[in-house]
Amino acid sequence: MIRVVLVDDDAIILQGLRGILEAAEDIQVVAEGRDGVAGVELARSMRPDVVLTDIRMPRMDGLAVTAEISALPDPPKVIVLTTFGEEDYVRTALRNGAVGFLIKGAGPEELIQAVRVVAEGNAMLSPQVTMGLLEDLRGTRPDGVTAKERARLETLTAREREVLGAAARGLPNLEIAQILHMSESTVKTHFSRVLTKLEVTNRVQATILARDAGIVG
Repeated sequence: MIRVVLVDDDAIILQGLRGILEAAEDIQVVAEGRDGVAGVELARSMRPDVVLTDIRMPRMDGLAVTAEISALPDPPKVIVLTTFGEEDYVRTALRNGAVGFLIKGAGPEELIQAVRVVAEGNAMLSPQVTMGLLEDLRGTRPDGVTAKERARLETLTAREREVLGAAARGLPNLEIAQILHMSESTVKTHFSRVLTKLEVTNRVQATILARDAGIVG
């Protein structure tokens, strides 16, 4: 069962999200927060698998919520759900640790799929978010890859670099496994080591760093 926390200051939105998600047999909404601070506390106390958070909320916005949750030990996966699709929000959310970004108004199937996809350790962006966003992120940091980040990348084995490069192309674990002729569980093991060595918390952050460094699988 995928355990989900919802964070939004609109009670009607919360009710709608709960209704959609709990129609899926493998998803359970375990708590709802009406502002950002409450969302972080629920993520800490309830230890869900996935948190869906709005961006504009009282006390703490969703971008800060994402950063706070991603800094928790063994953090849940964060999906940002908003009516605001500007790329600045998307970039900040992803850099803060979000692994999903959906526009409010996404259909029930897309919402359920997003929860399932990120719970499995993959990333998902709404179709309304430009498909080339991650490619556009390459080289957007004014200082590029730092010396410390470059040193961490150099600790990766050849196989780990292959897995990271394939992930940077947007491939899910199953396709990476097929391309590299290994089991999906082995791919997950390699990627777990990649996250540890790069000192990042999720797939999207690793992908952004790989693209900034010019690693392409």
